[in-house]
Amino acid sequence: MNEDNRKLQSTTLLKFPIDLVWEVWTNPEHIANWWGPNGFTNTIHKMDFLEDGEWNLTMHGSDGKNYPNKSIFKEIIPFEKIVFEHFNPHFITTVLFQSQNSETVLDWSLLFDTEEMFDIVVKAHKADQGQKENLEKLEKYLSELISK
Repeated sequence: MNEDNRKLQSTTLLKFPIDLVWEVWTNPEHIANWWGPNGFTNTIHKMDFLEDGEWNLTMHGSDGKNYPNKSIFKEIIPFEKIVFEHFNPHFITTVLFQSQNSETVLDWSLLFDTEEMFDIVVKAHKADQGQKENLEKLEKYLSELISK
């Protein structure tokens, strides 16, 4: 099955060292501050950052609604790769980290089971815009940490 029609992928160069980028991706105290598109806040209920560990959070939308999320970490290679399986809707997220001098190349993809599910999540719910906003929030959060 062709992945191109089922995959949402973003690659960006973050002007921050890989150890800091890894820390804000893997520490629930940090990720709660930047996760999700604009207008969302988060409550992290559980984040067992190890293979087969659970990640449960509630995203609180600006619409006043709560969006429970559940994922299971499938693969973790420190400072290189995080893979987790997200449920409802079901997709696999892969985040690749590559150190480039004092910066980090981040490659973030979501692979959906079917083209139909991709269309629903990406086109109808604008997940592509949400991922772009999420990356912008990550970059802003990193900038704020550095300036402290």
